[in-house]
Formats: sequence, C-alpha cells, structure tokens
Amino acid sequence: MPQIILASSSVYRKKLLERLLLEFTVVKPEMEEIRRESETAYDAADRLAEEKAKKVSNQFKEAIVIGCDQTAEYNNIQIQKPLDYERAVYQLQELSGKKVNFHSAICVNYSKKKIFQKKVISFNVKYKNLNLTEIESYLKKEQPFNCIGSIKSEGLGITLLDEINSSDPTAVIGLPLITLVGMLNKIGININGS
Repeated sequence: MPQIILASSSVYRKKLLERLLLEFTVVKPEMEEIRRESETAYDAADRLAEEKAKKVSNQFKEAIVIGCDQTAEYNNIQIQKPLDYERAVYQLQELSGKKVNFHSAICVNYSKKKIFQKKVISFNVKYKNLNLTEIESYLKKEQPFNCIGSIKSEGLGITLLDEINSSDPTAVIGLPLITLVGMLNKIGININGS
C-alpha cells in the first residue's frame, strides 16, 4: 500500500483518521491560510484543502495525500477562530440561538497515479440560547480558541448546541470520513479489505 499522509496540524483530524485503522503519517503543510476577500466560505474551504494536499504532494510524490479545511459563516460573513478568551465570549454571544453554516472540505491527491479528488460537505449547527455564565464556564473548561465558532463539538461544545444537520457526522470535526472512505476506495484502498 502506498504511504498515506494527512496534510494537517490538527490533532482532531489525526484522531479521526486513526478510526480507520490505517497506517499514516502527519505532515504540516507549512502555509498561511489566507482568506481572500471576494471568496465565499465554501470556496475558501475548497481552495485551502486543495492547496494543502498539493503542497505536501509536491514533497511526497509517491504518497496519497489528504488535505482538509473547514470554514463557517453566519449572515454571509465568515466566522474565524477566536484565538483568545475575550473574542470567544463575544463570538458565542453573537452566535447564541443562531444557525451557522459550516463547510468541511477534503482533497485527496495521489500524484503518482494522477488521481485527484475533492469535495465539500456543507452542514449547519444551531447554537442554544446561551447566557454569559454558560459561555464563561464552557470556555474555562474547554478553551476552544483555535476552533471556528468557538466550539469543540467532539467535547463539551456539544452541550452548547441544539442540533447538527450533516450527512457525514465526522465533517463536523473537520475530516469527513464517509467521503474519505469513498475516495480511498476509488484509489483501490478498501478499509475492510474485501
């Protein structure tokens, strides 16, 4: 089997990929994730997943490289990672009671065989009506400052949501495994070996 590389620095994506019981390595793409002003959140996720996969593929031409990116938007405005406590408080107050659209992009590039696949899984989440005490308590426990929308749905963040509407539940965390399994099958890698 060819080498599989996850082009990501996300520990959450690494944990998700481990579910498939594949041998893989992680290579950080070492690129700035710059959002373009005229770009939609959907297009930004799509482009960045592709750029990450291609950048790492240039270094490892024999490998199957998986690139991912996730963006979110509310009222046609892209939501960023808060990066600190104060911005996370503000963000959660702003999103309280609202539906937010997320876009989780995946790109699989296998340069050796000239196989290139990509897809964006879009879904939405509805935040509960949150008071300041709930927000502050959550942020002190979880510290989701590097998470878009100030929420870790794989952890305590799930307690802040009323609903998640997604065709691929792992897309919520940033690596749509149902989609990835289909892409790997097209390359000839069957996870269950049949």
